[in-house]
Amino acid sequence: MNLYYIQGSCALAPHIVAIEAGIPVQAIEVDFPTKTIVPSGADYLSVNPKGYVPALELDDGEVLTEAPVVVQYLADLKPEAKLAPANGTLARARLQEALNYISTEIHQGYGPLFNPAAPAEVRAERSAFLRKRYALLDKQLEGHTYLFGGQFTAADALLFAMTRWAPGVGLDLSDYRNVQAFQQAVAARSAVQTAMKAQGLIKD
Repeated sequence: MNLYYIQGSCALAPHIVAIEAGIPVQAIEVDFPTKTIVPSGADYLSVNPKGYVPALELDDGEVLTEAPVVVQYLADLKPEAKLAPANGTLARARLQEALNYISTEIHQGYGPLFNPAAPAEVRAERSAFLRKRYALLDKQLEGHTYLFGGQFTAADALLFAMTRWAPGVGLDLSDYRNVQAFQQAVAARSAVQTAMKAQGLIKD
Protein backbone atom coordinates (compact mmCIF):
# COMPACT_ATOMS: atom_id res chain seq x y z
CA MET A 1 0.00 0.00 0.00
CA ASN A 2 1.09 3.55 -0.71
CA LEU A 3 0.49 6.31 1.81
CA TYR A 4 0.68 9.79 0.33
CA TYR A 5 1.71 12.54 2.72
CA ILE A 6 2.69 16.18 2.91
CA GLN A 7 5.45 16.86 5.40
CA GLY A 8 3.99 18.08 8.69
CA SER A 9 0.41 17.23 7.76
CA CYS A 10 -2.20 15.05 9.45
CA ALA A 11 -1.00 12.20 7.19
CA LEU A 12 1.49 11.52 9.96
CA ALA A 13 -1.36 9.84 11.88
CA PRO A 14 -2.05 6.93 9.49
CA HIS A 15 1.68 6.43 9.10
CA ILE A 16 1.96 6.03 12.87
CA VAL A 17 -1.02 3.66 12.95
CA ALA A 18 0.44 1.53 10.16
CA ILE A 19 3.76 1.18 11.96
CA GLU A 20 2.09 0.50 15.31
CA ALA A 21 0.08 -2.27 13.64
CA GLY A 22 3.02 -3.70 11.74
CA ILE A 23 1.43 -2.95 8.37
CA PRO A 24 3.95 -2.19 5.62
CA VAL A 25 3.20 1.00 3.71
CA GLN A 26 5.26 2.96 1.24
CA ALA A 27 5.27 6.61 2.30
CA ILE A 28 5.24 8.88 -0.75
CA GLU A 29 5.67 12.63 -0.39
CA VAL A 30 3.44 15.11 -2.16
CA ASP A 31 4.41 18.69 -2.96
CA PHE A 32 1.33 20.62 -1.86
CA PRO A 33 1.71 23.85 -3.90
CA THR A 34 2.18 22.01 -7.21
CA LYS A 35 0.08 18.92 -6.35
CA THR A 36 2.86 16.71 -7.68
CA ILE A 37 4.32 13.49 -6.34
CA VAL A 38 7.91 13.69 -5.09
CA PRO A 39 10.27 12.82 -6.72
CA SER A 40 8.53 11.57 -9.89
CA GLY A 41 6.72 14.82 -10.61
CA ALA A 42 3.55 12.91 -11.45
CA ASP A 43 0.17 14.55 -10.97
CA TYR A 44 -1.11 13.81 -7.46
CA LEU A 45 -4.64 14.75 -8.51
CA SER A 46 -4.69 11.57 -10.57
CA VAL A 47 -4.42 9.68 -7.26
CA ASN A 48 -6.63 11.90 -5.14
CA PRO A 49 -8.68 14.55 -6.98
CA LYS A 50 -9.33 16.25 -3.64
CA GLY A 51 -5.71 17.37 -3.71
CA TYR A 52 -4.95 16.91 -0.05
CA VAL A 53 -3.63 14.14 2.18
CA PRO A 54 -3.67 11.50 3.45
CA ALA A 55 -4.51 9.16 0.62
CA LEU A 56 -4.01 5.43 1.05
CA GLU A 57 -3.64 3.56 -2.22
CA LEU A 58 -4.52 -0.07 -1.68
CA ASP A 59 -2.86 -2.96 -3.47
CA ASP A 60 -5.89 -3.35 -5.75
CA GLY A 61 -5.75 0.30 -6.81
CA GLU A 62 -8.58 1.56 -4.62
CA VAL A 63 -7.81 4.85 -2.86
CA LEU A 64 -9.06 5.80 0.61
CA THR A 65 -8.99 9.40 1.81
CA GLU A 66 -9.87 11.38 4.96
CA ALA A 67 -7.64 10.80 7.98
CA PRO A 68 -10.32 9.43 10.37
CA VAL A 69 -11.31 6.84 7.77
CA VAL A 70 -7.76 5.85 6.85
CA VAL A 71 -6.63 5.35 10.45
CA GLN A 72 -9.67 3.19 11.22
CA TYR A 73 -9.18 1.10 8.09
CA LEU A 74 -5.56 0.43 9.00
CA ALA A 75 -6.42 -0.32 12.62
CA ASP A 76 -9.07 -2.83 11.54
CA LEU A 77 -6.55 -4.71 9.41
CA LYS A 78 -4.73 -5.70 12.60
CA PRO A 79 -7.26 -5.84 15.44
CA GLU A 80 -4.71 -7.55 17.67
CA ALA A 81 -2.81 -4.24 17.82
CA LYS A 82 -5.80 -2.77 19.71
CA LEU A 83 -5.63 0.56 17.90
CA ALA A 84 -9.43 0.58 17.50
CA PRO A 85 -12.14 -1.31 19.40
CA ALA A 86 -14.38 -3.71 17.52
CA ASN A 87 -17.06 -2.26 15.26
CA GLY A 88 -20.53 -2.19 16.74
CA THR A 89 -19.34 -1.56 20.30
CA LEU A 90 -19.81 1.55 22.42
CA ALA A 91 -16.03 1.75 22.70
CA ARG A 92 -15.78 2.01 18.90
CA ALA A 93 -18.43 4.72 18.87
CA ARG A 94 -16.37 6.61 21.46
CA LEU A 95 -13.30 6.31 19.25
CA GLN A 96 -15.27 7.63 16.28
CA GLU A 97 -16.61 10.43 18.47
CA ALA A 98 -13.05 11.43 19.32
CA LEU A 99 -11.86 11.18 15.72
CA ASN A 100 -14.72 13.37 14.53
CA TYR A 101 -14.09 15.94 17.25
CA ILE A 102 -10.39 16.10 16.41
CA SER A 103 -11.11 16.35 12.68
CA THR A 104 -13.86 18.94 12.80
CA GLU A 105 -13.14 21.06 15.85
CA ILE A 106 -9.34 20.83 16.12
CA HIS A 107 -8.29 20.38 12.49
CA GLN A 108 -10.64 22.97 11.05
CA GLY A 109 -9.84 25.37 13.84
CA TYR A 110 -6.23 25.54 12.74
CA GLY A 111 -7.10 26.46 9.14
CA PRO A 112 -7.03 30.27 9.35
CA LEU A 113 -3.90 30.19 11.51
CA PHE A 114 -1.94 28.74 8.60
CA ASN A 115 -2.83 31.77 6.50
CA PRO A 116 -0.20 34.50 7.02
CA ALA A 117 -2.64 37.05 5.61
CA ALA A 118 -5.30 36.29 8.22
CA PRO A 119 -6.18 39.47 10.18
CA ALA A 120 -5.12 39.65 13.82
CA GLU A 121 -8.72 39.50 15.03
CA VAL A 122 -9.31 36.29 13.07
CA ARG A 123 -6.18 34.71 14.50
CA ALA A 124 -7.21 35.73 18.01
CA GLU A 125 -10.70 34.29 17.55
CA ARG A 126 -9.41 31.00 16.17
CA SER A 127 -6.82 30.69 18.93
CA ALA A 128 -9.52 31.20 21.55
CA PHE A 129 -11.73 28.67 19.73
CA LEU A 130 -8.97 26.06 19.76
CA ARG A 131 -8.04 26.69 23.37
CA LYS A 132 -11.63 25.96 24.42
CA ARG A 133 -11.52 22.70 22.49
CA TYR A 134 -8.16 21.75 23.97
CA ALA A 135 -9.52 22.50 27.44
CA LEU A 136 -12.00 19.64 26.99
CA LEU A 137 -9.24 17.32 25.80
CA ASP A 138 -7.04 18.36 28.71
CA LYS A 139 -9.84 17.37 31.08
CA GLN A 140 -10.29 14.02 29.31
CA LEU A 141 -6.58 13.33 29.64
CA GLU A 142 -6.54 13.97 33.39
CA GLY A 143 -4.98 10.93 35.03
CA HIS A 144 -4.49 9.20 31.66
CA THR A 145 -1.55 8.74 29.34
CA TYR A 146 -3.80 8.62 26.28
CA LEU A 147 -7.33 9.71 25.42
CA PHE A 148 -8.87 6.43 26.56
CA GLY A 149 -6.53 5.60 29.41
CA GLY A 150 -3.43 3.48 29.02
CA GLN A 151 -4.21 2.07 25.56
CA PHE A 152 -2.81 3.97 22.57
CA THR A 153 -5.39 4.24 19.77
CA ALA A 154 -5.83 5.70 16.31
CA ALA A 155 -7.41 8.80 17.89
CA ASP A 156 -4.21 9.47 19.81
CA ALA A 157 -2.21 9.35 16.60
CA LEU A 158 -4.49 11.92 14.97
CA LEU A 159 -4.53 14.26 17.95
CA PHE A 160 -0.75 14.09 18.23
CA ALA A 161 -0.24 14.91 14.55
CA MET A 162 -2.50 17.95 14.68
CA THR A 163 -1.31 19.27 18.02
CA ARG A 164 2.23 19.40 16.62
CA TRP A 165 0.97 22.37 14.60
CA ALA A 166 0.45 24.59 17.64
CA PRO A 167 3.97 26.01 18.04
CA GLY A 168 4.26 26.83 14.34
CA VAL A 169 1.11 28.96 14.34
CA GLY A 170 1.75 30.63 17.68
CA LEU A 171 -0.93 28.76 19.60
CA ASP A 172 0.14 28.60 23.24
CA LEU A 173 -0.97 25.37 24.91
CA SER A 174 1.65 25.44 27.67
CA ASP A 175 -0.94 25.78 30.42
CA TYR A 176 -2.64 22.54 29.39
CA ARG A 177 -0.36 20.22 31.30
CA ASN A 178 -2.21 17.04 30.38
CA VAL A 179 -2.08 17.86 26.67
CA GLN A 180 1.63 18.60 27.01
CA ALA A 181 2.25 15.31 28.82
CA PHE A 182 0.23 13.51 26.15
CA GLN A 183 2.34 14.99 23.36
CA GLN A 184 5.53 13.93 25.11
CA ALA A 185 4.27 10.40 25.77
CA VAL A 186 3.18 9.88 22.17
CA ALA A 187 6.37 11.39 20.75
CA ALA A 188 8.42 8.90 22.76
CA ARG A 189 6.76 5.87 21.18
CA SER A 190 9.00 3.90 18.85
CA ALA A 191 6.46 3.80 16.01
CA VAL A 192 5.98 7.55 16.24
CA GLN A 193 9.71 8.17 16.09
CA THR A 194 9.97 5.90 13.05
CA ALA A 195 7.11 7.62 11.23
CA MET A 196 8.46 11.09 11.97
CA LYS A 197 11.92 10.13 10.71
CA ALA A 198 10.42 8.63 7.55
CA GLN A 199 8.53 11.86 6.86
CA GLY A 200 11.58 14.02 7.54
CA LEU A 201 10.16 15.62 10.67
CA ILE A 202 13.08 14.57 12.84
CA LYS A 203 16.56 13.37 12.02
CA ASP A 204 18.23 10.15 13.05
